[in-house]
Amino acid sequence: MDWSHLLLYISPPIAGGIIGYFTNDIAIKMLFRPYKAIYLGKRQLPFTPGLIPRNQERLAKNISDTIMGSLLTPGELQNLARRLLQPERVQGGILWLLQLALDQVRLDKEQKTAKIVAGILRDLLGQSLPRLLKVLARREDFLEAQINQIFDQVVLDFQLSEEQASKLADWLLQAVLPPDVLRQLIIDFLTDRTIQLIDESFREKASGTYWVVANMFGLRNTLSRFRTFCLDEKDTTNARLAEVIQTLGVRDRLKNWLQNVSLQNLPVSTVRQLRKTIRDSIRSYVQTGGPDLLQGLSNSINWDNLAILMLNRLRNSAAVSSSLEAVSQELALILERYLEKDLEVLVAQAIPILAIDQVIVDRIKSTSPAELELATQGIVKNELQAIVNLGGLLGFMVGLFQTLLLLLRIQGSGL
Repeated sequence: MDWSHLLLYISPPIAGGIIGYFTNDIAIKMLFRPYKAIYLGKRQLPFTPGLIPRNQERLAKNISDTIMGSLLTPGELQNLARRLLQPERVQGGILWLLQLALDQVRLDKEQKTAKIVAGILRDLLGQSLPRLLKVLARREDFLEAQINQIFDQVVLDFQLSEEQASKLADWLLQAVLPPDVLRQLIIDFLTDRTIQLIDESFREKASGTYWVVANMFGLRNTLSRFRTFCLDEKDTTNARLAEVIQTLGVRDRLKNWLQNVSLQNLPVSTVRQLRKTIRDSIRSYVQTGGPDLLQGLSNSINWDNLAILMLNRLRNSAAVSSSLEAVSQELALILERYLEKDLEVLVAQAIPILAIDQVIVDRIKSTSPAELELATQGIVKNELQAIVNLGGLLGFMVGLFQTLLLLLRIQGSGL
């Protein structure tokens, strides 16, 4: 067998393998290339651009429909949300946010947080609370239970101690009713009209020996002289009044009386009426003067300094740091109970808002054909190479089959 016959036999398998290999390789590349249309004059060459760049928008829509129809269904999104929103993960996320917020407060050197807190406190006490208080004070039962409780537990059982009664008695005798004030009260009381009424009443009602004294001497002259003495002899009168107070033991009597004063000694009806009067007075004052009082109090407070003091306390508070975990756990449980009831509704509302299908379409449309080719080759590189190799193998087998047919034809001619 010479070389020409050998070449005739081996060339079909080799040519078929080469053609099959490179044909599949070219076909795969033509899915993406050329990336743009090629024109010869004004005519666009066929198969330009490649199949995928030419139908990229339709491909994006089909991929989006496939993903949303079979992968990201509402049920799958709900299952995904449940896995993401497990109590442990939610608690960890909330705890992280709380710690981040606390760290931000600690690092806040420009006092932005303090200004926000000051504004909230100022509005709360100076604006919101007065309006709320004015509305609530119109109700008949406003603070009724609270005032009754304070009255029953504090006012009703209140009683001065011995020391308190002693100091109050001293204050009454020294500041409220000193001898000079008593002297002036006597002068103001003993007017000519008062002296006349006392004298006439004494004459009419006296009997026995007192009747003789009243009608022979009377009290007019004595009371008039006593009034004149109080006017002319101030120091002497004050000294005599002080001696009388000390001699009669007015201080001790007053102390004992104050110490024994108690609302429990009053009749039940009187106590009830007193409690109602106090409640009505407080409600009336809160309704009329309460808002102005709160607004005035709000204007007198330096809220900026107060907010800074509060935040400084919170920054260094061990209780706040230790309570973050408990707070995050409670918030996670609340969120879990809420999601158990409304997760399906939330997911149904979130799908149109997220517009996942449109995101997929826009992302594929914005991706260049070269990037799509690289991404596809990166995903199915081995599979694409296997297709090329399979093309070469099939071409080789077809060429080998042609060689066998050629051999059979030659043998048939020889016979």
